[in-house]
Amino acid sequence: MDDFNYLYGLIPTKEAANQAFPSLTGFDGTGNIYTFTIGKITAIVCNLDSNIYSEERMKDYINDDMDWLQEKAFHHHETVMKLSKLFTVLPLKFCTLYKNEASLEAAVRSNYSKIMDTFLFIYGNEEWNLKIYCKDELLKNQVSHSNPVIEAKRAEISQLPKGRQFFEKKRLDKLIEAQLEEEKNKISEQIHSSLSGFALKANVKENLSHQLSGKQEQMAWNGIYLVSKSKVEPFLESIEQFEKDMREKGWWFQATGPWPAYHFSSFS
Repeated sequence: MDDFNYLYGLIPTKEAANQAFPSLTGFDGTGNIYTFTIGKITAIVCNLDSNIYSEERMKDYINDDMDWLQEKAFHHHETVMKLSKLFTVLPLKFCTLYKNEASLEAAVRSNYSKIMDTFLFIYGNEEWNLKIYCKDELLKNQVSHSNPVIEAKRAEISQLPKGRQFFEKKRLDKLIEAQLEEEKNKISEQIHSSLSGFALKANVKENLSHQLSGKQEQMAWNGIYLVSKSKVEPFLESIEQFEKDMREKGWWFQATGPWPAYHFSSFS
């Protein structure tokens, strides 16, 4: 049985010709990563034993062996990061496998013009991620005492009989929670809109849970931005200014990058 091809990413062939390819160890920890040229597109691949890395075995590894998964995911990420410092990389998702070079070439050629357009789009640009966190209790206190909807409801409750006030205050607590989320989204959207002015393209990802983020504070926003290298400095300075202005109100920001353009390039 032929070896599988593990695909890390795609780079322009002209860049591959002008830059020496680094010596990198492949996914299995023994073989080397190499280039496979398909016209103006060069694939970055390694070979994997199809018996050891069959679809069924890979599913077992991913579902049942967390240590293996973390090790291999880290290997993939670190490899793509190293390549992105040397080339314009269209990065592939973890565990992108092809049965052989022929099937890989067919997939690339069927998406040829799209890949070439993507190279042009991401060239000279960097992906950055901004996670915004908020101390809910601080913001809840602000919302509770400054929101006109809540103030009106509180005044209405004060005129009710004592027995009804207890139940209405419970409803008020739920209203405050709803207004808190609305205020967090409103502020985060304003920040995102401002930062998008520095970016060629900006998207929003799903917020991470406490378990995944590792933070005590609730994540309020998870934005990704494709930023020209010439605009990265003012982009980061703007984030620093937002944090400086909002820190005392319970907001803080985590900007990370540059990353390979995972969210602004695609390949089927």
